[in-house]
Amino acid sequence: MGGRPASARHGIRGLLPRLGAAVPGVRAVSTYRREWLVKDLVAGVVLTTLLVPQGMAYAELAGLPAITGLYTTVLCLLGYAVCGPSRILVLGPDSALGPMIAATVLPLVAADGDPDRAVALASVLALMVAAIMILASVAKLGFIADLISKPTMIGYMNGLALTILIGQLPKLFGFKVEADSLIGECVGFVRGLADGAAVPAAAAVGIGGIVVVLVLQRFLPKVPAVLVMVVLAITATVLLDLGDRGVSLVGQLPEGFPPFTVPDVRLSDLPLLLGGALGIALVSLADTISNASAFAARTGQEVHGNQEMTGVGVANLAAGLFQGFPVSTSGSRTAVAERAGARTQLTGVVGATLIVLMLVLVPGLFRDLPQPALAAVVITASLSLADVPGAVRLWRQSRTEFLLCCAAFAGVALLGVLPGIAIAVALSVLNVFRRAWWPYRTVLGRVPDLEGYHDVRSYPGARQLPGLVIYRFDAPLFFANAKTFRDEIRRLAAADPPPTWIVVAAEPMTDVDTTAADVLEDLDEELNTNGVHLVFAELKDPVRRKIERFELTRTIDPDHFFPTVGAAVTAFRRRTGAEWTDGGH
Repeated sequence: MGGRPASARHGIRGLLPRLGAAVPGVRAVSTYRREWLVKDLVAGVVLTTLLVPQGMAYAELAGLPAITGLYTTVLCLLGYAVCGPSRILVLGPDSALGPMIAATVLPLVAADGDPDRAVALASVLALMVAAIMILASVAKLGFIADLISKPTMIGYMNGLALTILIGQLPKLFGFKVEADSLIGECVGFVRGLADGAAVPAAAAVGIGGIVVVLVLQRFLPKVPAVLVMVVLAITATVLLDLGDRGVSLVGQLPEGFPPFTVPDVRLSDLPLLLGGALGIALVSLADTISNASAFAARTGQEVHGNQEMTGVGVANLAAGLFQGFPVSTSGSRTAVAERAGARTQLTGVVGATLIVLMLVLVPGLFRDLPQPALAAVVITASLSLADVPGAVRLWRQSRTEFLLCCAAFAGVALLGVLPGIAIAVALSVLNVFRRAWWPYRTVLGRVPDLEGYHDVRSYPGARQLPGLVIYRFDAPLFFANAKTFRDEIRRLAAADPPPTWIVVAAEPMTDVDTTAADVLEDLDEELNTNGVHLVFAELKDPVRRKIERFELTRTIDPDHFFPTVGAAVTAFRRRTGAEWTDGGH
């Protein structure tokens, strides 16, 4: 009589797994273990000590009021806890995104630098990033993260690190520089120092903060270096009256939490914001996939790239509706949470809750925090972005990829952050095209005591068959490289004495387009006139079917297609009686 009908109970039990599959937060709650609770609570407290100063510092890096960094941190943590698949990945304001946000928003802000308009523009930017990430997830476009190759990403990040560092130096020394380029900021900083604009007390706090953070991170990595530095800076402000010595302070933060807000901007701003949103989404996606993969490998989890995009998209959506700005994953904050014992996203929820309590109960907690200390937080973060050893390794291993790295670096440093990301993507794509346009190609020969046929560049003494050349072209044959292929075959056919068969080891040829088919037809007719036959071995079935569809077998003898190079060589020797000769090609 009492209770629900059995069918209803079964329906609810069946609904939970489906809901858990769609909403990771539900799954996390339903599978939560009691023994994780204390560890998650402790990790949340530890994480908060890093979230607060970094949130404020990265907000100012983005050209926004410090308080927006805390609003953003709270909402993105809660949004990702509901929809993010990773157990411990931590999201928040990011040092890599800060300059991109500033480069997008600040040119649209009026000359008087209206902070409310800047916040509204940044919030719309977060909503755009959310839409891009969620749509990319639905379309399963996680592979787009691969558009930036490792060399160009190293160059981009090194350029970004230098841009951030130079941009924060005036703040570190207690004065401001008005400039819109890296060179302008360098000139302005040096001129400010020469004119005596630096505040000695501010410089002492800023440089001392950098030293404290770097020393603790190097020798006591388990100590919360940023928290220690912040506490020391606030203590110095109180004891030494740094505010009266010309040091700018954070001041009283607004009390409470912002209401749900739909940002209001002009329609004419949207196209300009969209360009920045695309760049931010791409960097955030690449960062998210790499961080998720790294931490999933440690915990034995699988990476769900498309679900990660949804989680980051929802985090940006939540931030954008509460006066926040675009966010990404943070490898450093995730590492702090992991070292503190975090087991689930409850760690982030605890951190968000503590920040809200601080804003409601003690908004003046950081009013005596010196601005140079925030600059020190940003500068030390920028140093972690740089990968100078990676650039040196590229110089040693591949000069071409090192030049790509340098070009991406120069793009960011000289043209700006947003053009820099566009250059990085373009260079990555062009490098792929370059490899297909001028692929590796070589002649093969037979090497004693080795199976198969091998590159004569690696084995100069490889044996050859008189009248036969085995040629390998390591790329699909398409419009951009078809003439390169034709010219190479012509060169081989013009040898003295000329070959009678040129066997193309075609396994690397994964495709042939119509332009290449026309080139092949003309080439085969030309070779046949000179008594040379074009022969294909190891051609993949889909490519062979394309060749037949293009009717190339009208000129290329159907008998000149062999399943293996060995079969082609055997057929040639049977027809000619040729024997292997040592060396040369």
